[in-house]
Amino acid sequence: MNITENQQTGKASISFHRPVFIQSCASVAGKKEGEGPLGSCFDQVWEDPMFGMDTWEAAESTMQKQAAFLAIQKAGLSPQDLRMVFAGDLLAQTTASSFGIADMGIPFYGLFGACSTMGESLSLGSMAVAAGYGDHVLCATSSHFASAEKEFRFPLGYGNQRPLSATWTVTGSGACILSSAPPTEKSTVMPSPLRTGKSCIQITGITTGTLVDYGFKDSMNMGACMAPAACHTICQNLLDFHRKPSDYDQIITGDLGDVGQHILLDLLLKENIDIQSRHQDCGLLIFDNPSQDTHSGGSGCGCAATVLAAYILPKLLSGAWKKVLFVPTGALLSKTTFNEGDSIPGIAHGVVLEHVSL
Repeated sequence: MNITENQQTGKASISFHRPVFIQSCASVAGKKEGEGPLGSCFDQVWEDPMFGMDTWEAAESTMQKQAAFLAIQKAGLSPQDLRMVFAGDLLAQTTASSFGIADMGIPFYGLFGACSTMGESLSLGSMAVAAGYGDHVLCATSSHFASAEKEFRFPLGYGNQRPLSATWTVTGSGACILSSAPPTEKSTVMPSPLRTGKSCIQITGITTGTLVDYGFKDSMNMGACMAPAACHTICQNLLDFHRKPSDYDQIITGDLGDVGQHILLDLLLKENIDIQSRHQDCGLLIFDNPSQDTHSGGSGCGCAATVLAAYILPKLLSGAWKKVLFVPTGALLSKTTFNEGDSIPGIAHGVVLEHVSL
């Protein structure tokens, strides 16, 4: 079969006729994340926010490197087995990813999609695998509360007040290994594959997001900036694949938080689409907002990535969910454009994840 035949679906989607399997995944989180509802699900929780390093940026690089190595080890691979890596973060020139991945010697693509970067990484990685350009591809992202605050808002020592619409940047990193071959069963060679018996997980399609700008300029209300983009991508996915919300067990956005979730549900209802009974948001899953004082919820590249690896993929593997639309969301905030008074456009990428039996 011609692997490119009929893969383009609708206006912005791709349906993969050649299987794209998630062979393994890993998550590394900080102390606050470990104290949240998903604390027991992460592979590693570090008490030290510096991760043994001298700067916040180096700490984030170390965290992403650790998540990548864990995913590689779980798949029974070495860095030399990987054809390429798609990785990104929130820092200027994606330094957390480039410094974190540098020692591995893997061909590297650095990405920036703000908090949607895990969706961007999985989309590009799955396209590369489906087209035959790589047998094993690493997808990874990270964020760190302190490095993000320093980059986009205020230094921690300034002690600025945070409005209730603000989200809390997740200190965490998630990584996945994609492959054209299904993971083999658990063994000494592959110690922790994403496989149970004959069950595993495939990426069966993607919907590439479109930039949506409603004119919001408030850097302390990222949920409002991203919700219109999430609405657009979800609508486009349903249209392109000729599906309805009930075709998915869950539709999970990246980090809209409490404010953004309400806006998303309202916007979709205006399109006669009701996902309230099957919608979850990673930013609301990773923290217990009232007790952890995270205001609107979690955010950051590491938010969607860690929740995917620690919670969503295990649920799919167990068969509790059969099909999930994973929609990481990003606010494309720039220090320069923000200070010049420009608005903050949003982006969201859709990834269709399915439980399959071999």
